[in-house]
Amino acid sequence: MARMFPPPIDDPGLLPLLPGELSSVLAAENGFIRFGGGLHVRGACLTPDWHSLRHSWTGAGAFSRLYPVLAPSDVPFGQDCMGDQFILRGATVHRLSAEDGSLESLGISLNQFFRACAANPTEFLSAQPLLQLEAEGSSLSPGELILAYPPFCTKESGSGVRLSACPAEQVITFHARLAAKLASIPDGGALEITVEP
Repeated sequence: MARMFPPPIDDPGLLPLLPGELSSVLAAENGFIRFGGGLHVRGACLTPDWHSLRHSWTGAGAFSRLYPVLAPSDVPFGQDCMGDQFILRGATVHRLSAEDGSLESLGISLNQFFRACAANPTEFLSAQPLLQLEAEGSSLSPGELILAYPPFCTKESGSGVRLSACPAEQVITFHARLAAKLASIPDGGALEITVEP
């Protein structure tokens, strides 16, 4: 039997801990996937892990444990098709670049974020890789993200990049390890990426 998506709220104690705008969104719809996988907003559920906001915020998969730039109070409410994370820091949405671990304030509220997504999802969510994946005859299923190899943050990624739909946990783990490696490289150092056939 197929699992219902989004799953029902089975972690109602999470809602009062969230900023008001996010709590209201999740009370109305327990997370969602939009734009063919271009945006995934996590829900107040215990399973599956890839959709559980608690898992990604305070649980074993907490992004603040994976990325030193994040504080435990930062709420990783969603992600784009490549696994870049959307973070609520106070009332402001930020974007965490998953490959290199950099954090950028978008300077907008959650409601403004959703309006910007709806107005121009391809540009605002940087969903061009999703369009390429679809043009190649593939798509994202719930719980999947796109893995680019070699990673886009490397100069070799201009041509010959393979895009694959992979389990979200696998993509998140790969990106977190890559960001940690990049952070450990001294100025002037290099990271070697070997592309296997």
